[in-house]
Amino acid sequence: MTENPTDHPLIEAVGIGKSIGGRDILTDASIAVHAGEVVTLIGPNGAGKSTLVRIVLGLMGADRGYVTRRPGLTIGYLPQRFRIDPALPITAVRFLSLAGTDEARIHEVLEELGIGDAADKQVHDLSGGEFQRLLLARALARRPDLLVLDEPLQGVDVAGQADLYKRIGDMRANLGAGVLLVSHDLHLVMAETDRVICLNHHVCCAGQPEAVSRDPEFLSLFGAAVAVYTHEHDHRHDHGGEVIPLDPEDEMAKPSAEDGHG
Repeated sequence: MTENPTDHPLIEAVGIGKSIGGRDILTDASIAVHAGEVVTLIGPNGAGKSTLVRIVLGLMGADRGYVTRRPGLTIGYLPQRFRIDPALPITAVRFLSLAGTDEARIHEVLEELGIGDAADKQVHDLSGGEFQRLLLARALARRPDLLVLDEPLQGVDVAGQADLYKRIGDMRANLGAGVLLVSHDLHLVMAETDRVICLNHHVCCAGQPEAVSRDPEFLSLFGAAVAVYTHEHDHRHDHGGEVIPLDPEDEMAKPSAEDGHG
């Protein structure tokens, strides 16, 4: 039987260990992202989330473990912090062109993200929410196979957060890309993700949002008061992350009160 290349992860990290200054930041941490799925990495401050992302991207080396990437993989990355000197005169279009993107695609992606009117604005005149969307536009400009977003809602007001997550979901659907998302915004994240990985220097728990939200280790980190808004699933993932369609009669496909509905 011929293997389908889409069955393999876009990117996978296995048994990652990392120590900095004699302190263990990561211990035996593993993560994988497949095409067309949203994987969300959550955990308390200092849990090693951004470190794991940087190792997955090849921006930092691991002390132990290994990372594999699909050959020819194109990655779009929105880092947690990105500062531009406020004294530097640069428009949004010029900023995006520095990534090697043609102007037609620049205007297209700005429109897709709802900031088409910001094209000729100076970057330092953008609001916090507009700037985050500009960084997302930069990550999306090359139509990546994998979109990596490290705390993408920084500077975005509450009204814009749900809209921005919806647009990220639309991009996933339109591009067929995998999405690796790091976030503290559990209420929104749990509604928009396929698989959650809870990290606290090691992987505490992983799986569908509903299952993770009831895991004792998740509850010990975030408490039972965290509300989880679920979405309908027409598939599940096995332990290796493979997508398995659900039978319509499968009880797993039916929401229940304890899943956060009602």
